[in-house]
Amino acid sequence: MIAEFGHFALLLAFAVAIYQMIVPMIGASKGWLGWMDSARPAALAQFGLTALSFAALTVAFVTSDFSLKLVYENSHTAKPMIYKISGVWGNHEGSMLLWVLILALFGAAAAAIGGNLPPTLRARVLAVQASIGAAFYAFIIFTSNPFLRLQTPPFDGRDLNPLLQDPGLAFHPPFLYLGYVGLSMAFSFAIAALIEGRVDAAWARWVRPWTLAAWLFLTIGIALGSWWAYYELGWGGFWFWDPVENASFMPWLLAAALLHSAIVVEKREALKSWTILLAIMAFGFSMIGTFIVRSGVITSVHSFASDPARGVFILGILAVFTGGGLTLYAARAGEMTAKGVFQPVSREGALVLNNVLLAVSAFVVFVGTMWPLFAELMWDRKLSVGPPFFNKAFTPFMIVLAVALPFGAIMPWKRAVLSRSLRPLRMPLLLTAAAMLLIYAVSTGRSAIAVIGAGLGVWLILGSAADLVHRTGNSGLSRLWRLPRADWGKAVAHAGLGVTFIGVGLLTAWQTEDIRVARIDQPFEVSGYQITLRAVDEVQGPNYVSTMARMDVARHGRTVATLFPEKRIYPVQAMPTTEAAIDNGIFRDIYLVIGDAQAGGGWAVRSYVKPFANWIWLGCILMAFGGLISLSDRRYRVAAGARRAPVKAVPAE
Repeated sequence: MIAEFGHFALLLAFAVAIYQMIVPMIGASKGWLGWMDSARPAALAQFGLTALSFAALTVAFVTSDFSLKLVYENSHTAKPMIYKISGVWGNHEGSMLLWVLILALFGAAAAAIGGNLPPTLRARVLAVQASIGAAFYAFIIFTSNPFLRLQTPPFDGRDLNPLLQDPGLAFHPPFLYLGYVGLSMAFSFAIAALIEGRVDAAWARWVRPWTLAAWLFLTIGIALGSWWAYYELGWGGFWFWDPVENASFMPWLLAAALLHSAIVVEKREALKSWTILLAIMAFGFSMIGTFIVRSGVITSVHSFASDPARGVFILGILAVFTGGGLTLYAARAGEMTAKGVFQPVSREGALVLNNVLLAVSAFVVFVGTMWPLFAELMWDRKLSVGPPFFNKAFTPFMIVLAVALPFGAIMPWKRAVLSRSLRPLRMPLLLTAAAMLLIYAVSTGRSAIAVIGAGLGVWLILGSAADLVHRTGNSGLSRLWRLPRADWGKAVAHAGLGVTFIGVGLLTAWQTEDIRVARIDQPFEVSGYQITLRAVDEVQGPNYVSTMARMDVARHGRTVATLFPEKRIYPVQAMPTTEAAIDNGIFRDIYLVIGDAQAGGGWAVRSYVKPFANWIWLGCILMAFGGLISLSDRRYRVAAGARRAPVKAVPAE
């Protein structure tokens, strides 16, 4: 009965979304205030109904209701509770229900806190948001119904994909969806602005918090996915340029560009058309990511579904919204006239460079991700685009971006004198050069990646600090704590990017790998550490059987860690997984993987010493924290009431 209740709530949410899509839009065009205001309760009702539907599905998973086909295919009575809950979105149908729940959440939030928005703009934003929701409600109801019943309920389920039975993957999809779907608000604001033919500083001030929130959640989601791949897959890497990884990375890059572009609109009322275009494309790439994950056109360990019919439906949604948005943009972009004039050497010019680099980087990732599909469709050829292409094509743009960021942050608006702007950065330049010389001295005979990556990271960190000091002017450090939170957030986020650069550069250049057959109580050395395999035992888990090794790690005769790498078998799905054992440290990780028993005795063992690995995720945490600091800025909370104008109510005929 609960499942039927959830299904009915989903159908009602679909109906409310259709109402919210049509009525407020007509009201905005006619000036009927009552019709426009109806968007707010509709948005709240839509969220409430979708939340009830999602709650009903969650109850079915928690109680192991195997009369539901979805629960039967993705759960098991022996599965730990956390994975019963995460199993709700660890599949195609449930994850799409989470998708529309988050979409409705953003619409409800805009309705609840958008009181300072002009009524016509608010009505159009909520109507566009509802149109996206209606399309995805239809997708779920007609192709991906999570509430289908089985005629004869089985006694137990098939279990969740073992790769998804991990804390990192339990939280990764919700954060990623908060980012993906959060960009729908920027899209809705852009379409509403195109319909009204008006983009100004107030519009940019409204759209920036939504974009910032989406970028923040995307950062956390991508970091969680990278962390999971690092310790769960047993490959020892943090980024593999997998198509689904790229699918989340492309909108992250475009969201970062949109954030910086909106600053120019807010401060100088320039780059209006470009900002609108970025808002459309950022959400468009989010839907491209949804298509990649669920269509089956590209193989990935992260894919949820491989149903071409569903892929065609999502492709249709993508075509309607992205294509329709771009068509409207082409028709109305000429009306988005820029008011601010600036010289190439200025903060505006630096932000334009930033936008070009981020947008081109996203395009490079898109080409590399989709090229195998294009080649197969056009020439019937099987091609593979791997990390070498991405590393060579993508990295140069990031190097230029990292070099330019501190300069752009310190330059004044409208016009800058380069020599004057360089003065606050003289000390960071000298310290960066010294750091690069030091790294070069200890990297003799190794790759230049360490020197370049770490040097750029130090430059970004010191440049961010110099920017904060520069903003205090002649007031001294006492004014530092009174700077706007947005300034602090920007500095922390840029410094976080620098920390990630350091981690990537030093890990890539300095990591050590050892693959061998290890025998019990016979130590071997890896990069100054003595590693000894002590025992290998069979261990019974809650829903798996584990081959668990016990390995001691010593340095200079002193034991520094005892690690327990595993190789698990999940009997229900008959699927093995590798569970690496990692001794985490600030400056290095010791990473051990146990393999199969060998015919001649001993066990296959992979050992890694990974310098500065955790700096990659520390940098991501700092970037997200910087976004959170900026989001708490009072200027975002107060909103832009200056543009709000009374609307003359017209009675509906």
